[in-house]
Amino acid sequence: MLQSFNSTNSSMELSSSLTPFSKKLSDISFSSSLSPFPLQLYPQTSKPKNLRVLAVAVGPSQELPRNSPQRLLKELAHRKKATAPRKKVPPKRFILKPPLDDKKLTERFLNSPQLSLKQFPLLSSCLPSSKLNTADNTWIDEYLLEAKQALGYPLEKSDELGDDNPAKQFDTLLYLAFQHPSCDRTNARHVRSAHSRLWFLGQYVLELALAEFFLQRYPRESPGPMRERVFGLIGKRNLPNWIKAASLQNLIFPYDDMDKLIRKDREPPVKSVFWALFGAIYLCFGMPEVYHVLFEVFGMEPEAEDCQPRLRRQLEDVDYVSVEFEGNKLSWQDVATYKPPQDALFAHPRLFRACVPPGMHRFRGNIWDYDSKPQVMQILGYPLAVNDRIPEITEARNIELGLGLQLCFMHPSKYKFEHPRFCFERLEYVGQKIQSLGSGYGGEVADEASRRPWKMATREASPCSYEQVLREVFAGKVYASFYHLLGASSRCV
Repeated sequence: MLQSFNSTNSSMELSSSLTPFSKKLSDISFSSSLSPFPLQLYPQTSKPKNLRVLAVAVGPSQELPRNSPQRLLKELAHRKKATAPRKKVPPKRFILKPPLDDKKLTERFLNSPQLSLKQFPLLSSCLPSSKLNTADNTWIDEYLLEAKQALGYPLEKSDELGDDNPAKQFDTLLYLAFQHPSCDRTNARHVRSAHSRLWFLGQYVLELALAEFFLQRYPRESPGPMRERVFGLIGKRNLPNWIKAASLQNLIFPYDDMDKLIRKDREPPVKSVFWALFGAIYLCFGMPEVYHVLFEVFGMEPEAEDCQPRLRRQLEDVDYVSVEFEGNKLSWQDVATYKPPQDALFAHPRLFRACVPPGMHRFRGNIWDYDSKPQVMQILGYPLAVNDRIPEITEARNIELGLGLQLCFMHPSKYKFEHPRFCFERLEYVGQKIQSLGSGYGGEVADEASRRPWKMATREASPCSYEQVLREVFAGKVYASFYHLLGASSRCV
């Protein structure tokens, strides 16, 4: 009994001695190396139930450590807030508007400049759909004289010319040519639409002009080197140099230095304005003025080193070229001022002779000439009923016509190393440019040419060359070139 009493007494003494120690322990705080916040240890008897830490307040002067999770969370929340996507607003053109009543719609159509020209349908289609407003006239009053002076045109207003002169619209088209997609006025629909139509037309006008020029200047050269020459002259990398040579860079970039701009900001506006300029010049003054501006105003040189084609192996040409090409490199003045003789066989006799040399007559009289040529002539509607002053001229024209059509079917899959391949490629080259120019603006020359001879050509082509014929002959390129050389585009349209 005494033993049990002693054990009870010793346990009570031990508990009384531990109680102060636990109280002191609860007053001690431990700080972690990862967190600056004090960690409190509560005794078991006074520990609150369901303790939740909702937020931790930190003084403004106290800065979080670099590796603190709270700091990382704070920076992440700040970034999400800064980069949060904004609500997208639909563009104005997609917002539905109430339709115009019949009276206002009729007035808009009747007052459109596109209806003011009935004699020149292509020119009227490139005019703005509505009249120029005050902002447009402000640009014309401020910059148009500078543009006309740089291009070498008279400073008088073109509105004073007669209605039968297409140059009357030159001021309007020249203004629209400089309104590239990166400028301020491109937000106006009538300006944006007219400029896009001008540069679309001018692109193919330039390619056709240079194709005709190089075909006559280099009668023994294949189209491959010619394409390299064209690219060297009017490639997008070289266009800023021509714009700077004509002092037009301040009209395209009025607030920037063109030389300090990067390529993606410099080349697209320059290319758009350059093409649109020649679209306007072609509509108002014709193809001779295109040559004049190219080689006189911009100073292009066909024999420059940077536009020469790479050296390549070429077979010796055994055929004789025409007399006017022999030992004579034609200049741009010869091409621009050329007028066909009165008794010429075709509308473009010299260009035809550059594509079909006189030596090609030795291919006449073969099986194709007797078997297939009558079907081709019948499907295409040739020969035309023409009353020539001399009957021999009509006969000579029909002979040349049959020879040219025969060359259109001598595709390279049959004649790999002979001269018909050379003529076919040259006809295809010029026909490609004519087809692009005609198909873009309502000319159905290429469309008719590529659609009508389908059945006949498939019957005459060999089975091994179907793919080649489908890709080249049916594209209408050689036929389009022939329509252009014959001057029969008006009949096809």
